[in-house]
Amino acid sequence: MKIEESTIVETNDYKVIIYPASRSFTPKESKVITEKLFDFLATWAAHGKPLSSHFKIEKNQFIVVCVDEDVEAASGCSIDALGGVMKEIDQEYQLGLFDRMKATFVENGEVKTLKLQDFRSGLRNGEISKDIEVYDFSKNTYVAFLSDFLLPLRRSWAGIYID
Repeated sequence: MKIEESTIVETNDYKVIIYPASRSFTPKESKVITEKLFDFLATWAAHGKPLSSHFKIEKNQFIVVCVDEDVEAASGCSIDALGGVMKEIDQEYQLGLFDRMKATFVENGEVKTLKLQDFRSGLRNGEISKDIEVYDFSKNTYVAFLSDFLLPLRRSWAGIYID
């Protein structure tokens, strides 16, 4: 199978679904994930109509799937089908893609992921600097992803955990 460059256009406001892993992918995992997603997205459809979709692996840890809903809107069934593929990938590699009780942040240039309770206590007791940047996986459009995916702690969802 030929792996091609992503055709995501930076100015389009695609629907975005972000799958955050709890750790970085190995080179083999990245290759297999890329192949599986290319194969799946090539046939991904909503009510029999092909979806214009793309993906990218961001920071070697986050899978970002984009759908151009101006062409065709993703349906509940099509989103479920994507979720099924992602669950297979998650189970095969134990990536924690569906664990929402974690925080992923950048500290000293390094991407780190902790259980939410450990993250909160680390902030509280000073083990984690308040100068970190935090990832927000709730972004659901590509423009929001580009502008607000990584924010300073105080401006992020995790800002509630500090003073």
